Amino acid sequence: MKKFVDREVELRFLENQFSQNGSAFVVIYGRRRVGKTALIKEFIKDKKAIYFLATEEVESQNINNFKTLVAKFFNNSLLDKVQNITWEEIFGFIANNIKNEKVVIVIDEFQYLCKVNSFFALILQKIWNERLKEKNVFLILCGSLVNMMEQQVLNYSSPLYGRRTGQIKLKPLKFKYLKEFFPQSTEDELIWLYAILGGVPKYLEVFNYRDDIFESIRENVLNKQSFLYEEPLFLLEREIQDIGTYFSLIKIISLGNHKLHQIAQNLSVPQTRLTKYISTLIDLDILRRETPVTEEYPEKSKKGLYFINDNFLSFWFKFVYPYKEDLELDNVEFVLENIKRRIVTEHISYVYEDICREYVSELSYRNELPLKVNKIGKWWDKDNEIDIVGIDQTSGSILYGECKYTNAKVDIDLFYSLKQKASKVNVRNKTKEYYVIFSKSGFTERFLDFADEMKNLILINFPK
Repeated sequence: MKKFVDREVELRFLENQFSQNGSAFVVIYGRRRVGKTALIKEFIKDKKAIYFLATEEVESQNINNFKTLVAKFFNNSLLDKVQNITWEEIFGFIANNIKNEKVVIVIDEFQYLCKVNSFFALILQKIWNERLKEKNVFLILCGSLVNMMEQQVLNYSSPLYGRRTGQIKLKPLKFKYLKEFFPQSTEDELIWLYAILGGVPKYLEVFNYRDDIFESIRENVLNKQSFLYEEPLFLLEREIQDIGTYFSLIKIISLGNHKLHQIAQNLSVPQTRLTKYISTLIDLDILRRETPVTEEYPEKSKKGLYFINDNFLSFWFKFVYPYKEDLELDNVEFVLENIKRRIVTEHISYVYEDICREYVSELSYRNELPLKVNKIGKWWDKDNEIDIVGIDQTSGSILYGECKYTNAKVDIDLFYSLKQKASKVNVRNKTKEYYVIFSKSGFTERFLDFADEMKNLILINFPK
């Protein structure tokens, strides 16, 4: 059964928009499968609403479908029989029949209407200005093709620019919400599930976990009939044209090439040719660019590294895509053994760092740290790397952290190593320094005794 999880902030924002006097116009967008439609349906479940799902059919078919919904909503059989009606006439009917109670009008997959009619955004601008703006209506436009939504609705050049009263770019769920999908799982199992699936609700819903993670991977990812087997292919095909180039680029990054010159070298192309592809993938939330958290102007930094911004895509490009030929020949056992051999060191341990940073942010939010972390990330130079650097921009305090997802208990030498690397971090107006160390397998007795005497050191055994 599908569950509605989290999204309290987004629902609160929508309710606030709804409660205000007069009209409202909100845009909801984000990558596919992230839960936009579920959010909308949760919001409108107790409201008078017309929910219209646009399709890639011809415009006349979309108009007729919308007309039928409106006729049903207002219980008007005459409208349903009208032929050759226009968008303007249907929305005019809505405007003339709205009474005191606010009506929500949802156009889901809005981008399809713009694909079949490149002037639709202009048509809707006129409708909003002349028909809906002064009415008691809440218009929601929702779309998955991120590039098109930004071009047709959010960009300065769009006819609809400046009309909206708010927008939501929906992101995947955080690690802390996975328990809602897998209530019987241990914390360590949840780490693995998050590393494999990320926070995309659809992936969490379809993954049938049966206590054995590798058998579940076999059934839900490596099985040619499974939903997830070719999901990245379907996901990218809807968004981009030259899919071969994009796949090659993502694969190169998944193999550990995060610097621009490394990516270009592996693809045998000049760096300048990658700009368009990388920008598109960042816009689609498939890639992200990271800089050391201490960089004052990250957008200008030459230390930028590129990472896959989705755990499932990262997993798939590391462990599935390079072995598609084997899977098509039913050599599933070979692929599964390869995953077993590599997954902890090449995938789980890196996702564990992301989860630990989220953990620190949660602790700070609950005031359970000696500083208020309002900026967090990684730090590196040419010789060193620190998993967690959290900065209290008000007090100048700074938190340094390491994350160890290993089967051995962590000893005191890791603290001294972290402290030595921390001495190389340059932060303006730095005051107090704190240290945090996460360990999957706990800590040695002497390290625990040492930490008891240190007022600026926090040891966290996670998962417990």
